[in-house]
Amino acid sequence: MMKTLNLAGLSLLTLLLVGCSSAPTLMPAPNIYTDGGSYPEANVPADLKSNKVDLLYVTDRKPEATDNNTLEYGTGRSASVGFGSAIVEIGNNLSWQELVEMSETSSRSTSPAIKVTSRTELGRFPPTPHPFQMDDGVIKEDPDVIAEYDKMVAQFRQEIDRRMAQSGVNEVHIFVHGFSNTFDWSAASLAELWHFFGRIGVPLLYSWPAAHGGLFGYFADRESGEFTIYHLKNLIRMLASFPEVERINILAHSRGTDVAATALRELIIEARAAGKSPYELYRIENLILAAPDLDFDIVRQRLIAEKVGPAFGQITVYTTDSDKALSISQTLMSGVRLGRIHTTDLGEQEQMIFKAIKNVAFIDVDGVHSFIGHAYYLGNPATSSDIIRIINGGYKPGSQERPLIHRILNFWEMPVGYPGSVD
Repeated sequence: MMKTLNLAGLSLLTLLLVGCSSAPTLMPAPNIYTDGGSYPEANVPADLKSNKVDLLYVTDRKPEATDNNTLEYGTGRSASVGFGSAIVEIGNNLSWQELVEMSETSSRSTSPAIKVTSRTELGRFPPTPHPFQMDDGVIKEDPDVIAEYDKMVAQFRQEIDRRMAQSGVNEVHIFVHGFSNTFDWSAASLAELWHFFGRIGVPLLYSWPAAHGGLFGYFADRESGEFTIYHLKNLIRMLASFPEVERINILAHSRGTDVAATALRELIIEARAAGKSPYELYRIENLILAAPDLDFDIVRQRLIAEKVGPAFGQITVYTTDSDKALSISQTLMSGVRLGRIHTTDLGEQEQMIFKAIKNVAFIDVDGVHSFIGHAYYLGNPATSSDIIRIINGGYKPGSQERPLIHRILNFWEMPVGYPGSVD
């Protein structure tokens, strides 16, 4: 009976999340731009005022051959990591002023389609693992491979610096997508988010080999999430080695939260073992976990027990009971998902820990009415408003700029219509 239930749940989960890879359209305008506010176009550099968004991407998806000689990335895994530029177009021949107007409109008659029009690889790192030898107990990597790696690091750094200069803000926003998300769907998601950020800093898509599809695609994606962790660690470590990058923000969604959290946990342990402060070393100001598909018991042991909280400026976890995908995942995996956590799931020990750690906030989102309810960080104008306030201002929950309702400990509620007047 349980096996039949799990197969039925897996089938439903696959059907629900296949919508996450359908053709995207521009997300609803955040409430902060429609409820008496306006899109901050005055702060957008002139050469970024376009319906086209040039994203920087890093991926260990395997490049695929196409009939028309265009570069595409599928679900295959690549031992070498490529980086490049993806051009994302919002609407067909949409003018900048038309886009700004749509960015301030709460109820549009139609929303423009978003599509990736080109992918251009700018460089590719040597495959991992790098070949090495043991010399009197000392590990020595192939000098030719190291030279090629250093060459790619210099190229990547040059591209980061160029983009920061163009934006005028020395920070990088890393987006780690979730299960069942294609490269193009994830690029479109980051493009619209960055547009609503006001196009500040460098938008960086980290795309791992997800979207296998089929009945057991969820488990194939979970395995690919394990595969990609080493590469994501290298990316974060590399960005942190560039002193001109003043701040890093990481936004992870769904299964991407497991990828990000695991990579960050290992980096934090590495830094502390070297006697360094993870916060000072990696300069990660914000870690945002949207609809996290993480087992809370595992979070207890692998994150809370490792005391990862102090390694970041601020950690924000968005939750809602309306998330049907996490509801099914919770049934399949038999563990409370972090994206559906309640205060009643906390033991006495966790409550004591949360009283001491002030930089972690769990935010329960009201008013999520979409069919799936899993991508509400895009589709819910209140949630997107809150993310913008975090990224652009670093505001804390309960501040005037983020008038969330405090429930208990680190738990907050985001009411419908937020951040408008709260009763």
